[in-house]
Amino acid sequence: MNKNVLKLLVACIALAAVVATGVAYAQTPLTPIQKGLSRIGAGLAFGLAAAGAGIGVGLAGAAAIGAIIERRDLFAMYLLFIALAEAIAIYGFAMAFILM
Repeated sequence: MNKNVLKLLVACIALAAVVATGVAYAQTPLTPIQKGLSRIGAGLAFGLAAAGAGIGVGLAGAAAIGAIIERRDLFAMYLLFIALAEAIAIYGFAMAFILM
């Protein structure tokens, strides 16, 4: 077995153990540090998702405006690309809401 594959397998098993530990104690009340860390995680989830969506909408919007000049009949498809990029922000909002 390749050493890199083995390292990846060990890392996945360790991550699964950490996640399973959090799920096992999901009903216990959170300590103030855990509450604070969940608020930081929620802020990061939404902030990074919104930043990524902003970059995606900016790039897709600029490309769509340039493409509409040449082929106006594909306006709906260009709008769909912009909506797909904006959906990233909605997913980030949902994750932030779940973490809160």
